[in-house]
Amino acid sequence: MLDGRTTLSKFLIDTLDRRPGPDAASGLSALLIDVAASIKTIAAALTRGALGGQHGSAQSVNTHGEEQKKLDLVTNEIFLQHCEWDGLLAGMVSEEMDEVYAIPETYPRGDYLLAFDPLDGSSNIDINGVVGSIFSVLRRDGEGDARGAADAAAFMRPGREQVASGYAIYGPSTMLVLSVGNGTHGFTLERDVGNFVLTHSDIRIPEDSCEFAINASNERFWEPPVRRYVQECKDGRTGCRAQDFNMRWIASMVAEVHRILMRGGVFMYPRDFRTPAMEGRLRLLYEASPMSFLVEQAGGLSITGRERLLDVQPGALHQRVPVILGSRHEVERIQRYHGEYDRGEDKPFTSPLFNERSLFLPETEA
Repeated sequence: MLDGRTTLSKFLIDTLDRRPGPDAASGLSALLIDVAASIKTIAAALTRGALGGQHGSAQSVNTHGEEQKKLDLVTNEIFLQHCEWDGLLAGMVSEEMDEVYAIPETYPRGDYLLAFDPLDGSSNIDINGVVGSIFSVLRRDGEGDARGAADAAAFMRPGREQVASGYAIYGPSTMLVLSVGNGTHGFTLERDVGNFVLTHSDIRIPEDSCEFAINASNERFWEPPVRRYVQECKDGRTGCRAQDFNMRWIASMVAEVHRILMRGGVFMYPRDFRTPAMEGRLRLLYEASPMSFLVEQAGGLSITGRERLLDVQPGALHQRVPVILGSRHEVERIQRYHGEYDRGEDKPFTSPLFNERSLFLPETEA
């Protein structure tokens, strides 16, 4: 007992196990406790830093052709070991594995599916930057043998069907931010006793904001609606928005979304034309969908640019999508810009860098 404070276990029991009738989520609380145990173990490994001997490249690439860090593989294994044994899962999907991870036959199989990114932002590891873990839980549908191993088709479900999602952020303190469909809640790890304690109940994202996060180095590849929005923000109080905006970029989706949940803002990893065949950069099942679920449960909005992200039907385990999420009114504005562009109703946007004339406007246009 922690002086009457609500621990993660108590929260899950009260929220899930004591839920009456058909709404009861049998076994989900136990699964989320196992996920939390994974996060505690990862937090301990990260705290050791370079002393743990696990920094640097693993000299391998994942299914996306990206270089894997040693800690990518270590954290992936931690999730598998903590979650495979409990008889609650039918299968797991991870950024670091090509195919569905089948629960070993030595363990029973259950009703849930787990998709996760074990170490989001791992490029920040070598500079001691903020990293995180992201996870999504689906309930397996009733078709087929519930005791059999899940295949890729079992995971092809839109994000609105998630029964839980969350992330861990490994910063000055370790936090677990979670939703089981009743709002978004934050728990802080009390290291000396090993409990997650509820510290941020029913997080709400402000509907308006003057802060946005985007990788500006890709500007030349953006679609016109995104360039229009970003240019308006950069114009600040002298532009049509009549207020100054701040731009942020941490190269960790967890860190970006956490900041938005705490104080509002917009995170954008939009569609671009750097690789024309690629719809987006972030993975739907274990990055975009769980984060969108958290954001919407906190009163925000999440879109691809043209549609609600939680309505996107997956077509592949590692499918990528564009992501724009955060404060509702700002995201609605960006969605409106996409609609106007698609209908040909907006004035064509051109950056001064691409005008035929010089960068310096005549006084009559300044």
